[in-house]
Amino acid sequence: QVQLVESGGGLVQAGGSLRLSCAASGRTFSSYAMAWFRQAPGKEREFVASIRWSGSSTHYADSVKGRFTISRDDAKNTVWLQMNSLNPEDTAVYSCAGAGKSYDLSWYRRISADEYAYWGQGTQVIVSS
Repeated sequence: QVQLVESGGGLVQAGGSLRLSCAASGRTFSSYAMAWFRQAPGKEREFVASIRWSGSSTHYADSVKGRFTISRDDAKNTVWLQMNSLNPEDTAVYSCAGAGKSYDLSWYRRISADEYAYWGQGTQVIVSS
């Protein structure tokens, strides 16, 4: 039974920071690319960031590049998303996702949500002005 559990969301003022965590269980994800997506009310689920299974390459949406950082610690089976300089447009439910295929060097470049096989329930991030 594979499970991803996000934590770290909350309410922050514009310009503030949050660090989201995604803890995996039931499977070791060291050989899987991991990603963060977000979904604002009334909007489509949107790609945010991803990291290659080896942890050596990352990919970011243009809207968060330079502000967000994705990282992973395979010994802890955990992925983080450090979010700085938050603005109200970042308000959304943030979900952690795992690739549907292991040992894939190019999977981390995939930005479509329906290509990822494992999902957490999400954590709410609200940025006030």
